[in-house]
Amino acid sequence: MSAPFMIFRDPHEVTLLLDEIDLGTMRHALRSAKVERGFRLLTFDTVMDFSVVGFLAEVARILAEAGVSIVALSSFSRDHILVKQVDLARALKALGPHVEELC
Repeated sequence: MSAPFMIFRDPHEVTLLLDEIDLGTMRHALRSAKVERGFRLLTFDTVMDFSVVGFLAEVARILAEAGVSIVALSSFSRDHILVKQVDLARALKALGPHVEELC
C-alpha cells in the first residue's frame, strides 16, 4: 500500500485522498466512511514562491467559466486541483490556452 496523497483533519471530519487500489486495501477500516469516486488530480508542476498572489484564483476563474467544479489543494510550493473525471476534458480544454501565462 502506498501512502495517502493527502490527510486533512478539521474539527468535524478527517479527509483522506487515496487512489482506488489503496481504497480497496483499506476499505475494511473505512466501513462507515463516505466515499466519493471519479476524481482526477491535476498538478501545476511549477514551483511558486509563497509571495505569488492569485494563481489559484485565476485557475478557479477559468474553470468556473467553463462550468467545471474543483477541489483546490495546495502544498507549500505547488498547487493541485481535483476535477471529476467527467469534467476532465473540459477542464484541460479550458486551461490549455492559458498554460504559458499560468505556468
